[in-house]
Amino acid sequence: MTRDPDIELTANGRATRGYLARPAGDGPWPGVVVIQEWWGLNDNIRDIADRVAGEGFVALAPDLYYGQTAQEPDEARKLAMALEYPDALGVIQAAVDHLIALDAVAPKRVGLVGFCMGGGLAWHGAAHLSGVGASVPCYGGGPEMSPDEAVRIAAPVLAIYGGEDRGVSPEVARQRAALMDAAGVAHETVIYRRATRLHGRPPAGL
Repeated sequence: MTRDPDIELTANGRATRGYLARPAGDGPWPGVVVIQEWWGLNDNIRDIADRVAGEGFVALAPDLYYGQTAQEPDEARKLAMALEYPDALGVIQAAVDHLIALDAVAPKRVGLVGFCMGGGLAWHGAAHLSGVGASVPCYGGGPEMSPDEAVRIAAPVLAIYGGEDRGVSPEVARQRAALMDAAGVAHETVIYRRATRLHGRPPAGL
């Protein structure tokens, strides 16, 4: 695996950054956009991109906060509340387009994977973005999707939840699965019965 410096992305008329990780060698490899939690593009998200690259994918984690990151929950909450979904989806689309344009990436449809806030964006991205071949929202937070939006999902969805998650609960997971069933979306919902998610602070070491 090779680790590149942050790349520059342009989205919504603004410059932002992205962290690109890829396997060693010439490729080509499939591409994946890794979508941040509410903390921002921090070392944890970079590490996840590295792990994705270690599995044989070109991984790009775009910075939805244009250079800002949070260390405390209050900071993260303010950044997340200020985030506008159309703007965030524009940044993710720029990341998708960047991967598709790389000679090292094939096929020319890429996956989305996101966590918490990023999980919600991965789900909505499957409905609103072009060039998406699959989406994996992990305990995706954020606004719910309308039936009209759900029918726009053309890529398969693997949705992952924790059975003891009190934020994005198993009931939410089942409601979203029913919504995708009604829309005819190819999907699988996995609820890990004893799993929860980290609340309150970024992972240790940040």
